Amino acid sequence: MRIAADRLKQLVAQMFGRAGCATDEADRVAHYLVEANLAGHDSHGVIRVATYIGWLRNGKVLPNQQAQIVLETDVLAVVDGRFGLGQSIGEQAVRLGIQKATRQGVAVIALRDSGHLGRIGDWPIMAARENLLSLHFVNTSGAGMLVAPFGGISRRLSACPVAAGVPIPGGSPMIVDISMCTIAEGKIKVAFNKGVQLPEGCMIDAQGNPTTDPRIFYGDPPGSILSIGAHKGYALGMITEILAGALTGGSCTNPARADRLTNGMLSIYLDCRKFGPEEAFHQEVRRFIDFVKSSEKLDPSGQILVPGEIEEQTRARRLANGIELDETTWGQILSACGELSISPSDIPPTQK
Repeated sequence: MRIAADRLKQLVAQMFGRAGCATDEADRVAHYLVEANLAGHDSHGVIRVATYIGWLRNGKVLPNQQAQIVLETDVLAVVDGRFGLGQSIGEQAVRLGIQKATRQGVAVIALRDSGHLGRIGDWPIMAARENLLSLHFVNTSGAGMLVAPFGGISRRLSACPVAAGVPIPGGSPMIVDISMCTIAEGKIKVAFNKGVQLPEGCMIDAQGNPTTDPRIFYGDPPGSILSIGAHKGYALGMITEILAGALTGGSCTNPARADRLTNGMLSIYLDCRKFGPEEAFHQEVRRFIDFVKSSEKLDPSGQILVPGEIEEQTRARRLANGIELDETTWGQILSACGELSISPSDIPPTQK
């Protein structure tokens, strides 16, 4: 089924308002969740609504929190998210990084104990709009233990996403947003809701056997996700856990903290204007992109895309045609609406 992005955003904002969020926070959460769907990252979109609402109800994440600065210098800050909604806390932390980097040319923000930060690619996009390059390392507490170490079969690491952004004058920024594992847990949830199989090579069961069945991941005992590139992704995941978990003062993956899901994020911001002539930087970036795109194509009718372009294409298509949702996800949203006493007249229509 399909639903118009603006109508979906209005509904989700109303839901979070009923769940206890102030209007600006409810609008912000709705914006980032629907933007994830528009970009084609359904794993971090409105499929999360029912889960977030449940966390708010159970006190696992807290509404209307202001990030607390624990330590600060001109170019550095350690920030406590105080278990606030990640779409709100993440934006606060990124704004702080933008302010510092714009003044000093560089900034490092260490965020700990934020609620789920959603699609991490949103944060380098935000920085790139202010003409800043940025790099973000993210981990999850014990509740996000998902990934088996190289050579092991038990969950020991989180997904460990890494995102980066480069501003492109006159165009959309180059955005990299990848996890150090073969598939995001949210994509497993999407497959579970749709009743479809996963790609091969993504996951193992509790005995270490390859499987494509998303139900195995949520079984008892549960399966585990594999690292990208075998030992290479595992190594990068270990470093990401240290940077986002230990260095921020939060926690690396730790079963003792499995009572709630929190994210840590170490972010680095760079202002290219402080490194030399701004125009020279942008000219070199554009020259390099053009050179890469000039490669002979494997498929003559295909495209060579730089990171972020496929999301822009998907966004344009879904803005025009509506956001695609499976029946299970939409049913979970409708169930949550009922629990929040949202009138059926406020629920937008869908199209097949």
